[in-house]
Amino acid sequence: MQYLKWKDGNEYDGSQINPSWAFQEFKVKDSTIVSWIGPMNILGDNLIDYEDVGLDIKGDNMLNFIVEHFDEQPGNLKLAYHRQRILVMITRDKLLNYGIKTTQDGDDIFIDNKKLSVSIATASISSMKMHFALNITTDGTPVDVETSALEDNDMTIDDIHNLQDEISEAYIEMIETIDKDITKTKVF
Repeated sequence: MQYLKWKDGNEYDGSQINPSWAFQEFKVKDSTIVSWIGPMNILGDNLIDYEDVGLDIKGDNMLNFIVEHFDEQPGNLKLAYHRQRILVMITRDKLLNYGIKTTQDGDDIFIDNKKLSVSIATASISSMKMHFALNITTDGTPVDVETSALEDNDMTIDDIHNLQDEISEAYIEMIETIDKDITKTKVF
């Protein structure tokens, strides 16, 4: 699995959740975690969560992650959601290292009952994907949702870039150690 940093400033519009996006964008033939800082504005055609139809899913500045796994065909939606929860738990652990205490409800992270993250997982015939993002600012977030942000918790841009690397590297290590545990386990 490879970690790629996309240049900051790119917008997440939902199209990046499409299968093989990292291959098309970066020519990488591998499972990937791609991360960048930029706005999010998911357009109606790119909404894949039935609960979000008709809602604004946006923010002026987000720490975005796109994860794609090619280790099972067709993609397994249940496994994608399990991996999404692993990513959320890793993020919570890393935020605690910065003194930020959070709570979790499903795939959502909260600070003081205010939503910090957005996330979705999906599967296709070829892969499993997820988008996960943290608010850097509350600017541009939907007015009907109480949100929190990393900048409101004394995180500098350097801290956020460090967090980006720490989350991505810890996720890859978790997936790789699971794969290694599978190879050393006697089965019956």
